[in-house]
Amino acid sequence: MDEDLKRIERAQNLWTSFLRSVDPLARGAKLTAAPDFDFDGIGGLAGPKEEIQTYACAATSPQVYAEWGTFPPHGMLLVGQKGVGKTLLARALATRTRTSFLDVDIPRMVIDVIHASGKVGELIQSWSQILEEMPPITVYFNELEFSQAQAFGTHRHDLPIGPIMDYLLEIVDRTIAAKQHLVVGSTSSPDTLRPAFVAGRRFERIVEVNPVFPEDMVETLEIHARAAEKRAGHTLFEPIDWLEVLGQSRDASPGDWARILHAVLRRKASSEACGGESGPATGDDLKAEVERFKQAQKRIRVPESGNYL
Repeated sequence: MDEDLKRIERAQNLWTSFLRSVDPLARGAKLTAAPDFDFDGIGGLAGPKEEIQTYACAATSPQVYAEWGTFPPHGMLLVGQKGVGKTLLARALATRTRTSFLDVDIPRMVIDVIHASGKVGELIQSWSQILEEMPPITVYFNELEFSQAQAFGTHRHDLPIGPIMDYLLEIVDRTIAAKQHLVVGSTSSPDTLRPAFVAGRRFERIVEVNPVFPEDMVETLEIHARAAEKRAGHTLFEPIDWLEVLGQSRDASPGDWARILHAVLRRKASSEACGGESGPATGDDLKAEVERFKQAQKRIRVPESGNYL
């Protein structure tokens, strides 16, 4: 068994054992032992990609920092609206550095920790222990501004901000202290993010993730269209003027556009399954789906590029 397979197996086994003993983190954190999503799967975002790949040098070429008399950042914070690609960037970082990817859903974890308030000390100690034992991983703290997170709906004034903040900062600090790991955080609510997260030796490198319209949207659509055709093994789309499809729909995120494209393909699949005729997807098919998306936004107030009906 080669070293990569040993590392992957060890990470998976350690994490599985950890979750058996620490229930509150089981739903709030998910380990992908062998991520296989690279930067080529992300449309646009040239600046954030460059920043993330520079951070990858902390794992792949740490001596470069020493040669320049400096140190890699302790942690990197991705700032941008939902659906712009923050999680994909973090997952691509893990793939590029050949590390396992640990996605920590902060809103979910906060709820579980509140329910297990008597075990907070035990959780912190167990977290420190597993970090020491794990091979190098990329830890992604998803949506650090938990009080504004979509999982809670509107702003929650009843959350015990003080104790929960102390817990989260302790978890972040202990993760960063384990120097073999890469640490990335994200927020879609930077205006209300607690300053403590970007103070001192925490998330000292802040990266804005703002897609460029329309270039990044076109690249996203083309990537997803090519991937769908590769999976299907045949052509699925007629020649499409992506700029015409985009129109002036600046409110949709890259994630929204990917969902719109797949919604068109699902309608085609459904039609064929029911015995109807279904030719290749056209620009008109996509524009019709865009109108459904816009109508859903009017009828259902969806926070920042969530799913539509």
